[in-house]
Amino acid sequence: MTRTANITALSIGSVLIATLALAQSDPLASAVAARQAHMDLYAFNLGVLGGMAQGALAYDAGAATAAADNLVALASINQTTYWLPGTESGAVEGSRAKAELWSGIDDLMAKNAVLVAAAAAMQVAAGTDLVSLQAAMGPLGGACGACHMSYRVSN
Repeated sequence: MTRTANITALSIGSVLIATLALAQSDPLASAVAARQAHMDLYAFNLGVLGGMAQGALAYDAGAATAAADNLVALASINQTTYWLPGTESGAVEGSRAKAELWSGIDDLMAKNAVLVAAAAAMQVAAGTDLVSLQAAMGPLGGACGACHMSYRVSN
């Protein structure tokens, strides 16, 4: 296994273990915790790529590729077990999901397909050069933002 695959497997395994422990006590709170952990992993990897794109971090093809590989893996995970009806904002502490998410599930799946494609494009661009990474950031950020604007309650 590559270093990236090991990191991704460990991250996913940690989320699953935490989720299993919580699921025994409150399945809805557990679902929210799992998806928040998933979003934290997105944010961490996007932070690496965004930092490079903005010049806050030095461009490193290996680190960029690892972050992009992680995003592809995260975007490809079947998330249906933690997007449960009844876990919207106000129903479960810490949830920021809008109730409209469940009636817009087809739209959500279409938006996720765009995210998967944008992550795959970043995967190709990330290890190429800084200019390619920067060009791939817009579509990737747009794909993330499309879901958030439609289905996440603002702070």
